Amino acid sequence: MSLIRPFAGLRPVPVHAEDVVAPPYDVLNSEEARQRAAGRPWSFLHISKAEIDLPEGTDPYAAPVYAKAAENLQKMLDAGVLKRNPQPAYYVYRLRMGEHVQTGLVAVASVAAYDANRIRKHEFTRPAKEDDRVRQIEALNAQTGPVLLAYKSQPDVDRLIASATSAPPEYDLMADDGIGHTFWVVDDAAVIDRLTAAFDAMPAIYIADGHHRSAAASRVAAALNRGPEAMSSYFLSVIFPHNQMKILDYNRVVKDLNGLSKQALLEKLGADFDVSEQDSAVSPAGPGEFGMYLGGHWYHLKIHAGRIPADPVGRLDVSLLASSLLEPLLGIHDPRSDPRIDFVGGIRGLGELEKRVDSGEMAVAFSMFPTSMEDLMAVADANEVMPPKSTWFEPKLADGLISHVLD
Repeated sequence: MSLIRPFAGLRPVPVHAEDVVAPPYDVLNSEEARQRAAGRPWSFLHISKAEIDLPEGTDPYAAPVYAKAAENLQKMLDAGVLKRNPQPAYYVYRLRMGEHVQTGLVAVASVAAYDANRIRKHEFTRPAKEDDRVRQIEALNAQTGPVLLAYKSQPDVDRLIASATSAPPEYDLMADDGIGHTFWVVDDAAVIDRLTAAFDAMPAIYIADGHHRSAAASRVAAALNRGPEAMSSYFLSVIFPHNQMKILDYNRVVKDLNGLSKQALLEKLGADFDVSEQDSAVSPAGPGEFGMYLGGHWYHLKIHAGRIPADPVGRLDVSLLASSLLEPLLGIHDPRSDPRIDFVGGIRGLGELEKRVDSGEMAVAFSMFPTSMEDLMAVADANEVMPPKSTWFEPKLADGLISHVLD
């Protein structure tokens, strides 16, 4: 059983790649997807968010949505917009966001390795979201949203993947969100064998984003029960070296001060943090540092060293903020369900934090230092789970550039 293997990917013919490419299904709501797909009949949103082709207000989890997705996929196949690769192959996928570039391998990864925790997790999944992905896979007989994986960078493997980029790409396009997507096909048998062997030698690889998709793939494989070497026992993945991946800050905003005055909160913070008022927005420079926007002013918070535990979850900045401030002072005990807290991806900038507090919607905001890939892997290696909203990966993988048919 190989950790990864090549596959005959279902992908756009090159002339239609720009027409098809779409944001991931889970970053847009139905109305946003409807607007993004307007005038674009081949947008992959017609498959990944098929409720846009049904009456407004349709429940995105209703049975007709999955049927419509299958119908739309068949239309693209019949029109020749999508075709399967003529033979199993690997693919190299490069993402560009401004000056940031990351280059990874598109492969299918073993469900058996996932079930055995060789493909390691760091998040809980929610049954409703798993069910949605199961129904989508079953309706399409395909996995259409790749799981974002990471491997601990190895220069020889990195170079082997990068070597494919010396050839002309199959696609090289800029999506409407400004992210560049470049894609190569790797069909040389010797290179395929070297890549397979290189990954088979790795003790583990790591889920960065896509826990629901990988969990759903495991459920589908178990239901089909075609054996560990069947294509249905592998799931669609893009695997990047860990040191090329970019995690942005995932910031917090809270609706009220839990009955405290501004001055009382500042005084209580002194027990666990060094606190200093700043003249401008605070973007933390390292772990253990936080920005706080309160009452029209920014503050720099640095947690006392004695408050940092050794365990891989407790020492995360998101855990430190929760255990030293959000829980004891602001009364946020379950950030998964408490309606008083919200989360703001770093892609939106610190100005968004100021806006939400200045508007009166929120009382206080906290800017975070991004979680590192090393911390993520340490949590996964310890078989632990990260707190919610610990990581915000950018740039995002596109939907539609490649899918995995289960036959």
